[in-house]
Amino acid sequence: MADPEFQPAAESSIGSRLRPVAKDWIAAIHPYVPGKSTGVDGQKLIKLSANENPLGTSALALAARIGTGGGAGDPARYPDPESHALRAGLGALHGIDPARIVMGTGSDELLNLAAQAFAGPGDDVLFVRYGFSVYEIAARRCGATPVIAPDIDYAADVDVLLGCVTARTCVVFIANPNNPTGSYLPRADLARLHSALPGNVLLVVDQAYAEYLDADADDGALALALNTDNVLVTRTFSKIYGLAGERVGWATGAPELIDMLNRIRGPFNLTLTGQAAALAALQDQAFVESSRVHNHAERTRFAAAVAALGNHGLRPLPSEANFVLIEFSGALTAEAAYKGLMDDGFITRWLPGQGLPQCLRITIGTASEMDRVAAVLRNLAEAAR
Repeated sequence: MADPEFQPAAESSIGSRLRPVAKDWIAAIHPYVPGKSTGVDGQKLIKLSANENPLGTSALALAARIGTGGGAGDPARYPDPESHALRAGLGALHGIDPARIVMGTGSDELLNLAAQAFAGPGDDVLFVRYGFSVYEIAARRCGATPVIAPDIDYAADVDVLLGCVTARTCVVFIANPNNPTGSYLPRADLARLHSALPGNVLLVVDQAYAEYLDADADDGALALALNTDNVLVTRTFSKIYGLAGERVGWATGAPELIDMLNRIRGPFNLTLTGQAAALAALQDQAFVESSRVHNHAERTRFAAAVAALGNHGLRPLPSEANFVLIEFSGALTAEAAYKGLMDDGFITRWLPGQGLPQCLRITIGTASEMDRVAAVLRNLAEAAR
């Protein structure tokens, strides 16, 4: 006999058939849209849309990845759920107690876990406009309210961010350098942001592009994570290490923060190949340095080539990452440039879905690729006059 007090949660529009109904905050999520690799006709293009390393992957990492089925591990067995060797390697490189490191399926998992662990319905998660699109997803995923601080010329401003902090604020996300703009908060500004936040607010510093910075440009976030109770730093092997396909990320912070993330992360969230390749990649810092040097040189050259088109309305925004965001304000629109580059064999990132229909984000590729992209942009700009 049916329970007379039972009330169905919802009914579908098809007759009276019941169906599951997602929580309002989940239904409000706009799924993450990755960088494309093909044109509208499915043709494979030169991919400058996802901020991958144009130099590929360290030979040591590739060898370790291929060898995982033999000496590094048996694929019929579960991987080490704690990633002990990889955390030890990271700890040795960065001077961090491995017990204060947690691994994630890319840093994306860790960003979501940070919001899930420390925010929920009734709480606010704060980030800057034109910040990484995963921050809003992370906020909504746990039922928190995303709060977007206005930007100053596409960049975060400490005073503006602090002006958005209320008693409801539980988590603040800041990407440094920022994606998709490439902007960067110097050490003094990040320290001022942290010092002005209430102690119960978690500051998450997303350092996905930190290895592209010059050594003297350290923003101090790792030191804050080591010496305070409310700073979590996330990093990834997807960018400069060239391991985007293996989905390996890590985070560090106070022991209590790491404990909370370990409670809710996936139990076997890093594969055998991912752990082996990432550990080997750490041993090849020469590859990391060559990637940084290449990126700095080609980004500088490309930004100068775009700046030379300023009379056509193209402006490259200052970038400390492995991409350049270009603002289009003249006869040539970002959409037209996106399509024109596609016609020439390149796929870049047009960003109307992130409120940037006037901008293209272009990953720094090889020297010849960047020369070709600059030439195409020049030709398109001149033709549009």
